[in-house]
Amino acid sequence: MSSRYKRGVVLSPCEHAMSDPSPEPARGYAYGVVAYLIWGLVLPIYMKLLAHVPALEVMGQRVLWSWVLTLGILVVSGKLSGLRPALTPRVLAILAVTACLIAVNWGVYVLAIATGHGLDAALGYYINPLVNVLLAAVFLGERLNRLQSAAVAIAAAGVLILTIENGGLPWVSLALALSFSAYGLLRKTVPIAATEGFFVEVTLLLLPALLISIWLVRGGTGHFGTGAFETWLLVGTGVITAVPMILFSLAARLLRYTTVGLLQYIAPTLIALTSIFLFGEPFGLWQGVAFACIWGALALYSWSILRVRRAQARLRPAAEAVG
Repeated sequence: MSSRYKRGVVLSPCEHAMSDPSPEPARGYAYGVVAYLIWGLVLPIYMKLLAHVPALEVMGQRVLWSWVLTLGILVVSGKLSGLRPALTPRVLAILAVTACLIAVNWGVYVLAIATGHGLDAALGYYINPLVNVLLAAVFLGERLNRLQSAAVAIAAAGVLILTIENGGLPWVSLALALSFSAYGLLRKTVPIAATEGFFVEVTLLLLPALLISIWLVRGGTGHFGTGAFETWLLVGTGVITAVPMILFSLAARLLRYTTVGLLQYIAPTLIALTSIFLFGEPFGLWQGVAFACIWGALALYSWSILRVRRAQARLRPAAEAVG
């Protein structure tokens, strides 16, 4: 019997890949946890320190110094040759789109933290895995099982509650979730490693970033070079951007997709806690209800993935015996 069918359980190719029972090295967990700690705790505090700097300047400096740092890593590690797969019109076109998507994601996040919308940012990253499920169903033809369908419906109810309460769509949350989900979907289609792909993306954004930085400095409204503290903070945006991206790519290579998916809840949880207890953002009754819907949806989604993983673990011995 095929390992995809038993006791009424049907596993999609994606679920097959997520349920690989091979041992996961401890360093994979370390890379993933550190990456999400940086994204969830260090990054919001860091961006709050730059809240007085225009988001456009933060974005420009973030691209510039990410490019410098990533180039250095590729040179030191001898991986510049890994850029060759990107030197085709099709791959470059896709990476140009993903570069725009990640730029939108970064820009919205910077604005959200600077303007006191950290909770909206946290919500966006909470609903991100559920948006991934929807995009996979629409563009990859993957079927949603009953638990996943229920999770998406409950999450939609949470978004609806916030829409009614706020008098409009929670655009920060939706922009972050949609941009990052679309980014991940497209990045899966290009045959290039994570660090090399990230370098190509920031290279494509380099000229606009340079022009923005020069324009701000010449216009007298830029903060780079006006004070040691601000200048070093802006330089450090490259480190705070590139390091977690590289750590995440290392974790993704060592851990199962299921594990990475569960670890990703660390970041929005820390963003939410930081926003409430450190930044003093209000957290009212209806926000609590909406977040409860999202948390319930994530619990259902996680359970559906874990159930598939357990089913695959039960089926593997029989498949190996047949093989």
